[in-house]
Amino acid sequence: MDSLLKHMVDMTGHRDHSMLDISVLAAVQELSGARRTRVLTIGAVRGRKFVRARAVAIPGQPPRMEDGPEPGLPGDPLEHFPALANCIANREACAELVEADGSMLLWMPIWIGDKLDTVLEIHMPEKCDPDRVQMILGIVAVYRNFQNLLDYSERDSLTGLLNRKTFDDQLSKMLQTSAEELNLPGAPERRHHSEQEKNWLAVVDVDHFKAVNDRFGHLYGDEVLILIANLLTSSFRAQDRVFRFGGEEFVVLLRSTSLENARKIIERFRKNVESHVFPQVGKVTVSVGFVTVSAYESPVATLGRADQALYYAKSHGRNQACHYDDLVQTGELQSAASNDTAEFF
Repeated sequence: MDSLLKHMVDMTGHRDHSMLDISVLAAVQELSGARRTRVLTIGAVRGRKFVRARAVAIPGQPPRMEDGPEPGLPGDPLEHFPALANCIANREACAELVEADGSMLLWMPIWIGDKLDTVLEIHMPEKCDPDRVQMILGIVAVYRNFQNLLDYSERDSLTGLLNRKTFDDQLSKMLQTSAEELNLPGAPERRHHSEQEKNWLAVVDVDHFKAVNDRFGHLYGDEVLILIANLLTSSFRAQDRVFRFGGEEFVVLLRSTSLENARKIIERFRKNVESHVFPQVGKVTVSVGFVTVSAYESPVATLGRADQALYYAKSHGRNQACHYDDLVQTGELQSAASNDTAEFF
């Protein structure tokens, strides 16, 4: 019981969605003795719902954020999990599935009003007794309430993405991580990733969005932004962070990946938008500028450089993703400490 209370205190002390996921996994894993516990994301692409792992806990290992087997893809269709799909359709508190070996899968949807984008999945070696299920449901209720509080303060009301206010804190954490990996003075020493892996910042702008509003009206314009947000969520990885800055501008923080993978993930998103049929509007495209996040650079300089790359993309045909360093190396852009014309400032 003391350990459970410690987990509850830990869970309620976080102001970050990722750490909240990790805390609830640690608490439920210890209480249930599960083979595996996961936080799942429920997303929608073209009207079809998909399930993707967001975080996972396995006995003997610390809980961790999870990309799933195919990072950047929507995940597994919800219809592959009929018990879960039925539970969601009927707004039930949980769903059970006893497998052939006697083990049990338990799903607990995290409803916030009429919205559902998170499910807790517990894979136990045997059927769980009702009292233990009730205790787990109590933990899930606390988790849901704190999810709700974080969403209220951190989420954009239209798209559900993280908002501009939250970006500063997330970028500061990313810069701190970069400093630790470089073992800069004042930063605790830690084992770092491959030298090829870096953090990245991408600025996304919807092409000709004003024309969409002027031609079809703001209701269809808002629908385009919501669908773009869904494509952002499904195209990027669970460990990445996606923000709406306002209007038709979005920002993505990509964590710990190589230039090749960053380019691949960004291009996948761009192509997903290009191939999507937007109701009434038809075809919509996006332009993207991206840059390495460096512990040696200020957030203003980093955003300015990404914005320079975005401006280049938009002024050279749109519907493309441009890497700032590539443009500097080819002479298309001149390296600068900041960008006085950046739209963010």
